[in-house]
Amino acid sequence: MTDSTHAQNPAPSLKYYQKGTFTVGNRLVADAERAVQSSPERSNALTSGHRACQGCGEALGARYAIDAAMRATGNDMIAVNATGCLEVFTTPYPETSWQLPWLHSLFGNAAAVATGVAAAMRVKGKKTRVIAQGGDGGTTDIGFQCLSGMFERNDDVLYICYDNEGYMNTGVQRSSATPPAARTATTPALGPEPGNVFGTGKFVPKIAVAHNIPYVATATVADLHDLERKVIKAMGIHGARYIQINVPCPLGWGAPSSDTIKLARLAVECGLYPIFEAEHGRITAARKIRRRIPVRDYLILQKRYAHLFRNGEDDPRVARLQAICDAHIADYGLLGDDEA
Repeated sequence: MTDSTHAQNPAPSLKYYQKGTFTVGNRLVADAERAVQSSPERSNALTSGHRACQGCGEALGARYAIDAAMRATGNDMIAVNATGCLEVFTTPYPETSWQLPWLHSLFGNAAAVATGVAAAMRVKGKKTRVIAQGGDGGTTDIGFQCLSGMFERNDDVLYICYDNEGYMNTGVQRSSATPPAARTATTPALGPEPGNVFGTGKFVPKIAVAHNIPYVATATVADLHDLERKVIKAMGIHGARYIQINVPCPLGWGAPSSDTIKLARLAVECGLYPIFEAEHGRITAARKIRRRIPVRDYLILQKRYAHLFRNGEDDPRVARLQAICDAHIADYGLLGDDEA
């Protein structure tokens, strides 16, 4: 169907999922209306053949984030990857699934290595852009000092954290991004208050905002268009930038692989994972909750929270988690005027 034919015969109304594939739905709409995910021009920076688990949110998030960055830079980019799940399942020696210049750093120094790569490109007179990436363990814990230094110096690097809320590659241990009450190998479902304790950990996007860097954003694999938009925007900015993406882990969270996107969406809709943007220390935008749900609807789908629902009764800490969601909703203005 040509564009002229399309103009004479308007396409029928199509649902979103019909436009996101190479099937008949995508061919019925004009080029400008087609989903970028279905474009043959995709760079496919993370190609097939890696060893990620079925339903891995991190593999999905990395594929779309790096593809977007490659498009924004004309494929002139280098990625530095911290040790962790993403590094392990994409580069089993001597193979790799990466289709771009890619470096493996230590667990905790990806931000520092990326800073050095960016400096080298600058000295060479090249415009090659640099991304650092890692999981929450290599970002919020082991790599936090190097990350903060990168922010303070305002180095020209985009750091992407794929937040699956634990050390999934080494046996599902707690990280400082693990939510309260969650069961991990180091916060077992034992004792009077099983699971991770309240009042610990850190939300690094807030810390990044406090560094007054040019751009900070949170994103989710439940909204890939928004994720891509934020990466493209970040690559159009120079200086230190930080994007944290919520990427559910079926293995660590104890959920079916088919529920990855559902869980990512529910985390946003209950308010537990606020989606926002900030520039130079100020929040500039926040994704409104479309259909608010109680946090219970999110928690009960995951075995890591099974101890909160024993004997047909809700643990009192469910209410405490709901209070955290309510605070996020108030702090970031996540409800529309008609729902507030």
